[in-house]
Amino acid sequence: MTLSAIKPAEFPWFPYEGFTFCLGLTEGDHAWTSGHTSARQDESLGKMTVNGTMTEQAEIAYAKTLAILEAAGFTADDVTRVTENVTRAGMHAYEEQAAVRQRIYGDRPTVRTVAVERLVRRNAWLEVELHATKGGGETLLATSAAPRAGTFRQSAITEGADGVVYLPTVVPMDENGEVVFPGDFVAQYRYILEKAQEMLESVGLTLGHAVTTFDYSTPDTRDVYRKTHRVRMELLGQNPGNVFPGAGGILMSELHAPGVMVAMDVTASRHPLELVNPGWKRYDTLSYSPGIKAGRMLFMSGFAALDMESQKALHDGDLGKQAEVTYGAIMHLLESEGLDATDLLETTEYCVESYVGGYRAVAEVRERLLSAPWPASTGALCQGLLRPEFGLEVFPTALYPEDHPRITGEGN
Repeated sequence: MTLSAIKPAEFPWFPYEGFTFCLGLTEGDHAWTSGHTSARQDESLGKMTVNGTMTEQAEIAYAKTLAILEAAGFTADDVTRVTENVTRAGMHAYEEQAAVRQRIYGDRPTVRTVAVERLVRRNAWLEVELHATKGGGETLLATSAAPRAGTFRQSAITEGADGVVYLPTVVPMDENGEVVFPGDFVAQYRYILEKAQEMLESVGLTLGHAVTTFDYSTPDTRDVYRKTHRVRMELLGQNPGNVFPGAGGILMSELHAPGVMVAMDVTASRHPLELVNPGWKRYDTLSYSPGIKAGRMLFMSGFAALDMESQKALHDGDLGKQAEVTYGAIMHLLESEGLDATDLLETTEYCVESYVGGYRAVAEVRERLLSAPWPASTGALCQGLLRPEFGLEVFPTALYPEDHPRITGEGN
């Protein structure tokens, strides 16, 4: 079975063919959508426009993503995870969009809330991305009435495609909604991982099952970020193969609440974790892996324009050339596993806001290096990246075909 692009017969918001991403992908009982805002084509202006209150934007964004799923035979009851990218400008109205989501999906899906600088569509306050499994996957831990320490808002923990377990976004807040360890970035980082461990233990897993840890921090933490290495070495990679999860680090000028210096999205898997590394020595001493095979899923760290041998940042100031290196590295890792662009399931792109004028160049690179059915893709703007020379970081995920030798065991 292979990935197939979802192509609705009717999609009134914009003509969706011709992009280097699809509206969504499906394979068997599972589906993944790209990130969608409330943007729609205004024929009188000849361009995409965004307007309205947060409630109005949320109504459209959720209608679009649900229409995509319905075109592939899925319903709202099948959604396992909702990712909401909320801008600085939109965070003040967060509860408005949350009410729209609650009305459509209730408390059942896992909710990830990413505080982003802004979105590519300047006036958009919200971007929504969905994962779905027929029957809604399995709710491992239902949303509780009382606040749960370590979470931004109450959310379920859900198992979706191929044993993937989704945690809600983890933040350094206690059960009263108060920020813990104010002003201490490393202590907040440790608290987050320890709360993620508690959540995973509540569903029969540990941090040793984590396949990705994507963190979001503020620019003033960049100088002390290296100190998280010791915390990660202590708490992560505790599994039979000592495999560390994939990781990525994004800088936003503001996060979920005043005093929050870091937030994290953790994904885990019930399958054994296997390291995937095409031979890059730089990862030998790091607390994260370039790729992790878990069942049929290939989870990857964030990639940027880095020389893997010298660890030198490349093409400072040129987003197109950075995208070439970034996607080149992703393709190299895929090819080392006998995969290609058609197996690329998702890409999440974070572009530094000061680089956004050159963002069209990224699509040109994707058009040359990727191919149909095109991955489900989401893009947001950040304040910066951990290496100040970088203008782009990409978080990719791929899916091994059912007949791939790594899945069938042939040739082992």
